[in-house]
Amino acid sequence: MTSAEAILFAVWAPAATATAYLALLTGLSRRPPAAEPRAAHLRFVVVVPAHDEAQGIASTVESLAAMDYPRALRRIVVVADNCTDDTAERARAAGAEVLVRDDPTLRGKGHALCHAFDRVLAEGWADAVVVVDADTLASRNLLHAFAARIAAGASAIQADYAVRNPRASWRTMLAAVALGAVHTLRSLARERLSLSCGLRGNGMCFTTSLLRAVPHDAFSVVEDLEYGLRLGEAGHRVSYAHEAHVYGEMPAGGRAAATQRRRWEAGRRRMVRLHAGRLLRLALMRRDRVLWDLAIDLLVPPLATLVVLTALGLAASLAPSYRKGHLAGVTWAWLACGLGLAGYALRGWQLSGTGARGLAALRFVPGYVAWKLLVRARGSGHAGREWVRTPR
Repeated sequence: MTSAEAILFAVWAPAATATAYLALLTGLSRRPPAAEPRAAHLRFVVVVPAHDEAQGIASTVESLAAMDYPRALRRIVVVADNCTDDTAERARAAGAEVLVRDDPTLRGKGHALCHAFDRVLAEGWADAVVVVDADTLASRNLLHAFAARIAAGASAIQADYAVRNPRASWRTMLAAVALGAVHTLRSLARERLSLSCGLRGNGMCFTTSLLRAVPHDAFSVVEDLEYGLRLGEAGHRVSYAHEAHVYGEMPAGGRAAATQRRRWEAGRRRMVRLHAGRLLRLALMRRDRVLWDLAIDLLVPPLATLVVLTALGLAASLAPSYRKGHLAGVTWAWLACGLGLAGYALRGWQLSGTGARGLAALRFVPGYVAWKLLVRARGSGHAGREWVRTPR
């Protein structure tokens, strides 16, 4: 083996580890039967955190009001947090209870949720709290699916989170495919392995007993990821309700999508720095596979990064293959990475339900990867705690 091949194998090893992890999840992503519905008796408060969402808040409240769960056992509460428009009035007119929160020093979705959760716990009426974003349509079976998981012993549940407007642009179509991989595929596999599927920020459910045991004091821009890690550290896994769906709106334009992407990635990098090492140590000490998986999921690079690394590694490996007159072992190794990533992406497309349009949108992947690299190069993003509403 030449020194060049040794270097290529050294670079390949971490990429192969991440790809093998994704390939394992891909192979375990079969969709199980839906949970058996139970007689409704649990009381739910559906919390909708909203900041200047006057344009779409009424349709979200109407979607939640149309759920097929007894009206006497559910309430819809919109938190109009530091709004400068008539979000509160429109939510109230649509039939929701409204909490108006004005606090210029403590801003952001995490603070809005904490305010609502404190109110719900003080009232003592609800058995569980559901979080739905203000630009969302919910499936009618959402609360029944959560109730079935709670009856089976779950205390934290995540519904399937998909794209509401996949046909708005090629970006939203690719986002639908990406969510099919990151949200649906990974969550199906983790549920099958009795791991934590993680929280996605939209379509989350927590029992009130869990919120009392593990207070929601997550205030970063990725408060869902932060709280999901905290739950895992406290010994609670997040279950996955695959048959229930929330559909959130994604930005169709490049500028809005770039703003959102920088914010998410900056927040995620911060979580990696703060928590990955500690979770690995705790997983080793406790021999806890839920913590192992949460740490590994944090450390796996974004798919675009793996695609670029694999493409560069494969291209570089062609030189020793050319000199030898046949495909070198390092080239086969990088090819295996590429095939694993392709299988993961295709399974994500299949689970996304986008059909031929989604498959056709995959031709934009090279441009999307280049766009992501450019977004990263132009700035690290805002990883603070403020509300940053994405234009839609």
